[in-house]
Amino acid sequence: MSFQKNTLIETEAEYNHSASINGGAMFFSLRNRLFMIFTLLLTFPFLVLSILIPNWFTSIMEDRTKDSTIEMMEQYSLYIDSITSQAEDLGKQVLVNPTTQEWIKSEEKDGEATSAERLLMKNQLKAELSSMMINNSKAMSVSVYLNDGTGTAGNLPPLEKTIWFNDFYEEDQRWLRSHNDLMADQVNSYLLPLFDINTLDLSGVIKVNFPSSLLEKALSKIKLGENGRVYLLDGRGRNVLTGSIDTPKSVVKESLQSMKTGIGSSGLIEIPYEKEEYMIFYQKVKVGDWVLVSEITKSELFAKIDELQRNLLLTSGWIFLLTIMASYLLSSTIVKPLGKLTGAMKLVETGDFKRAKDFIPSIKTANDEIGYVVDVFGQTTNRLNTLIETEYEANIRRRDAEYKALLLQINPHFLNNTLEIIGGLAAQGKNKEVIDVTIHLGRIMRYSLNTETDMVTLGEEMTYIRRFTEILKLRYEEALTVSIQEDPDAASLPIIKFVIQPLVENAVKYSFIEKTAASIHISTKKVDDWVEIVIEDNGIGIPEAIVEELKHILERHESRNVLESKGRSIGLRNVLGRLKLYYGENFTYHIASEEKQGTTIALYIKSGRGDIHAEGDPGR
Repeated sequence: MSFQKNTLIETEAEYNHSASINGGAMFFSLRNRLFMIFTLLLTFPFLVLSILIPNWFTSIMEDRTKDSTIEMMEQYSLYIDSITSQAEDLGKQVLVNPTTQEWIKSEEKDGEATSAERLLMKNQLKAELSSMMINNSKAMSVSVYLNDGTGTAGNLPPLEKTIWFNDFYEEDQRWLRSHNDLMADQVNSYLLPLFDINTLDLSGVIKVNFPSSLLEKALSKIKLGENGRVYLLDGRGRNVLTGSIDTPKSVVKESLQSMKTGIGSSGLIEIPYEKEEYMIFYQKVKVGDWVLVSEITKSELFAKIDELQRNLLLTSGWIFLLTIMASYLLSSTIVKPLGKLTGAMKLVETGDFKRAKDFIPSIKTANDEIGYVVDVFGQTTNRLNTLIETEYEANIRRRDAEYKALLLQINPHFLNNTLEIIGGLAAQGKNKEVIDVTIHLGRIMRYSLNTETDMVTLGEEMTYIRRFTEILKLRYEEALTVSIQEDPDAASLPIIKFVIQPLVENAVKYSFIEKTAASIHISTKKVDDWVEIVIEDNGIGIPEAIVEELKHILERHESRNVLESKGRSIGLRNVLGRLKLYYGENFTYHIASEEKQGTTIALYIKSGRGDIHAEGDPGR
C-alpha cells in the first residue's frame, strides 16, 4: 500500500513538473482571461443594472401612484358631492314643505291647538317624510326635531344638551361624523335649521341621515399600493366614517396644518416620522371641512422594488463568485485533466497498467467530452478486475447473510421455553391450550425448516409472527401485550425470511429487563411505492452509540461488520445487514429510542421488485 501511494505521488510530480515548464504560463493566462471576460460580460453589467433599474422603477412608480391616487380621490370627491347634494336637497324640501310649516305653527301655538290637533299634524308630517324617504334612491332618512327635543323619529333631550347640536349651533358644523341615530345605526347626517319661513324664528333642526356604508364602500375601492390606508377626516383629524385611524396622530396633525396653509385642493405631502417617510395624498371635499386622505410609507410603497434591488445585488455577488468558479473550472477541466491523462497514457505505453490504474482516480473531470475520454480509458484498464472483485465480495456477503439467517431460524432457547410451557399446561390439564401451543409450534417449525426459498410474502411473515407472539403471550401471560396492525395492500410484498422475528424477540427480551410488563406493537403499511414495517416497545431503549455505529456501518456498506454476531444488537445488525444486501437503495430504516422509555424501529422497503403470490400459508 505504501509503495502504491509513493508511485502515485511520483507520477503526479512528474506531470506537475512537465506542466510547469510547458503549459504553466498558458494555463494561468487562460484562467485569468476567462475571469476577465466573464466579469466584463456578466457581473459588471448586472451590477450596474441592479442600481439603475430599481431607481428608475421607483421614480416611475411614484409618479404613477401619485397620478392614479389623485384621480381616484377626485372621483370619490365627486361621489361625495352627489350624495351630500341629495341630502341638502332633501333637507330643503322638508323645510319648505307646507306640512312642516304647519307642524311648527301648531307646536308654537300651545294655547290655540289641542293635543289631538298637534298629534294629527305630527302624523301628517311623518307621512310626508316617509314618502320622501321611500322615493330616495340612497336609503336616506329624515327626522325633524324641535328645540325641546320633540321629534318625528322620537323624543331627545333638549337640543342644547346634545353634542351634535352644539357643534351645529356654535361652530356651524352641518355635517356630522358617523354615529348611531334613533332611525338607523352608523349614519352620517346633514343638519339644516328648522325655522318658520314667515317669521324666521329658529324652532329646531332638520336631520338628514344617509348610511355611512355608502361612503365606506366607495372608499374601499381606492387602492394605494398593497398596504396603504385611506381615510375621510374632518378638520380636527377625526374619522368621518367608522373605524380607527392607524396613522400616527402627529403625522395626521402636521399634514392637516400643511393642507390648511396650502393653496391647492389636492396634492402630496411627505412627512418624516421615526425613521419612516409618510406620503400623504389629500383631496379637499366641498362638504364642510372634510378632507380625503390616502397615506402610505415609502418603505411599504417601494417594498417590492427594495426587495428587487436586494435580490439583484445579491445575484450580482453570486454571479461574481460564479465567474471566478467558472473561469477556474473551465481552465482546470480542460488543461489539467488532459495533461494528467497524457501521463497515464505514457504509463500504459510502457505497459505499467497498475500505476496507470492507480493514477486515473486523481484526474478530476466534469461530465463532458474530456470526462468521457478519461472514463473510457479508466474502464478499459479496471472493469474486468472490478467486476471480479465485486462478484466475489457479493457472493461472500450472501453466504454470510444466509448463514446468519439459518442461525435465526430456530432459537433453541425459545424452543426449550415452548416445550416447558406445553409441559406446564399438560400438568394443569389444559388440553385445549396444549393443542393450540403444539399447533403454533408445529407450523413455526415447518415455516423455519422450509429451505426451498429464502423469499416469502410479508403476509406469510406476519402469519409466522402471529404464531410466534401467541406462544410468547402464553409464556408471559398478562405481563405481555402484543398488538398487530396489518395493511392488506402490503401483504404481497416480497421479503426475505426472519426480518421481523429477531426484532420482536429483542423487544420482548429488553422490555422485561427493568420492567414487569411489556407492550409490543407491530404494524405494516403501504404508502405509495414503499412498505413500512414498524416494531415498537416500552423497553430500556437502544444506546445512541449503537444506533450511530449501525448508521455509519451501513453508510460505508461494511456489511461484514453488520453481520458480525457480537453484542446485544446481533438481531438488529443481522436484519439491517440482510435487508441492505438484498434491497440496496430500495431499503432504508429509522430508529427512535429513548432510555427507559422504549424503542421504535421502522423498516422501509420499496415494493417495486415484483409480488410473490403464495399458494397458501406455508405453516399449514
